Amino acid sequence: SEVLFKQNTRTSHVMFLQSGLVKIFKEGKNKKRLALKIVDPGNFIGLMSVFGDDIYQYSASAIEDSEIFMTDHSAFLNLIKKNGDFAMDIIHTLCKDGLFIFDKLMAQAYKHLPGRIANVLLYFSQDIYKSHVFEFQLTRKELAELCGTTKESFIRTINEFKNDKIINLNGRKVEIVSMNLVKILSDLG
Repeated sequence: SEVLFKQNTRTSHVMFLQSGLVKIFKEGKNKKRLALKIVDPGNFIGLMSVFGDDIYQYSASAIEDSEIFMTDHSAFLNLIKKNGDFAMDIIHTLCKDGLFIFDKLMAQAYKHLPGRIANVLLYFSQDIYKSHVFEFQLTRKELAELCGTTKESFIRTINEFKNDKIINLNGRKVEIVSMNLVKILSDLG
């Protein structure tokens, strides 16, 4: 996984993901990581830092072969100033990203682990791959970071999902067998 930018470094470019997948994560002082989201094609990477203090508040790394377009930070800001429709699209994207983080924070704070893992399964199924069958491109440790738990707890719970026939799991390949149960687990937390 190639690092695109590191937390606490200065922003110089705006990145747009043409193809592939990118993981956005934050690292605490104790070196523990929290994966914030997976960026899929057609989305910007690091947009929040462009309008903040020009410092990346999180890191980004490609989790599969990716094609990324980079635009100079100041050229991007000039485009926003000159093109109102583009500026509105960027505002919409920033708001959508902010709401996603709010929802993730609520899930981390109030959902039990099965609910958080169900959220991640729905996220990959509905938002990233748009299919009930998909292949994780993340390691078990990275998936645990996305759920806000340890690797061991993630593995134990995902195996419970498998044993309860909620999902089929074969290596990295996942098939959601009972989408209804995954949604119920996600809703109930």
